Amino acid sequence: MRKALADPQIEARRQYPVPTETDPAIEALVQDIIGKVADKWTMLILEALQEQGTLRFTQLGKAVERISQKMLTQTVRQMEQDGLVHRTVHPVIPPHVDYTLTPLGESLSAAFCGVWIWAETHHAEILRAREAFAAARKA
Repeated sequence: MRKALADPQIEARRQYPVPTETDPAIEALVQDIIGKVADKWTMLILEALQEQGTLRFTQLGKAVERISQKMLTQTVRQMEQDGLVHRTVHPVIPPHVDYTLTPLGESLSAAFCGVWIWAETHHAEILRAREAFAAARKA
């Protein structure tokens, strides 16, 4: 994944202490968004659009290997509903539809970039832990 720029608003909020109480509405929204964004296909579509820019529906399907047309349609619709992608329909025959990340999608990509960097940094440690766990289960 290409390194995205950090969101200044998020970085500024990281300087403050963690609140002792959370707003139930915010907590519900966070759980809903994590449930959608943590989805394998959403992350792969996000990555493809971040790296390649605006893509036609068919190009997006090729960029996200092994995704069915039905799952691609469902996922980009959900991403559009959440404001992560912008869908442009060109009035031609056959229909031509483009998808591009919105600023909100770009900021999510920046947040996901941190997870990517974390995984790269700790890859060897995770592999060792998995191997040790598997060895202990066999014993």
